[in-house]
Amino acid sequence: MQPNLEEVLPAGGASARPAVRHGHGVVVRLLSIALFAAIWEIAGRIPVSFAFPTFSSTVVALFELMADGSLFKAYLSTLQPLVLGVVLSTFVGVGVGTLCGLWRPGEWLLIPVFIVLQAAPVAAFIPLVTFIYGIGITAKTLAVMILALPVIVLNTYKAVRNVNGSLLTMCRSFLGNQRQEIFKIVLPDASPVIFAGLRLGVAAGFVGVVLAELLITPTGIGDLITYHRSRAGYAEMYATIASIIALSTLTLVALQWIETQVFRPEKRGR
Repeated sequence: MQPNLEEVLPAGGASARPAVRHGHGVVVRLLSIALFAAIWEIAGRIPVSFAFPTFSSTVVALFELMADGSLFKAYLSTLQPLVLGVVLSTFVGVGVGTLCGLWRPGEWLLIPVFIVLQAAPVAAFIPLVTFIYGIGITAKTLAVMILALPVIVLNTYKAVRNVNGSLLTMCRSFLGNQRQEIFKIVLPDASPVIFAGLRLGVAAGFVGVVLAELLITPTGIGDLITYHRSRAGYAEMYATIASIIALSTLTLVALQWIETQVFRPEKRGR
């Protein structure tokens, strides 16, 4: 006589395991953050350098920057070229990557260019962009696009090139035209990898906007960093740097959650 499954497994046992693993993962992440903060505090109290503040003084400086409004004012300036650059990179990158994946001459002509751009030291291009477009928002938006666009193009191209061939054969056997093949087969099947490329492009965009504000003209977050560094306000400088790292991390975590929920359901609960 075989035992009843309900007697072997406790109620909700199968569904509880992913929740337990998720809770364990959250605890581990919180412990790692606490350990990092403790090491930072100890290193600041030794101190390892006169320009290295403690974690506690950095947190206090962060709240002071938020209280006087200077941090929020800086982000209003920083987020403009970042959002504009990422949005333009998304539309251009997905379009160019799809074109290169479907059209062989486009692959031969354009993909090597984006491979070179991804491997090149981007900071060397920023003075050239400044020379051509000045020090306004156009130059900063292009700096963001120089970093974000190659990542999005190459991921989209690889996703389109590796679409399930049986799905394409099925579409053609049902006399589907090229437009239906692209919008009903290619893009839906490639969407998980495309969205992963967009997430990596956003990460590159954060790097690009900080480089732009430090190398083109100090405005926004770059202005806060350079100002407090010049007056030896190292706690405020580290607080500003930590804030942009925290914002980029939270943004990427949110995008990863969207990717898991919408495009990769097999990873839910891990």
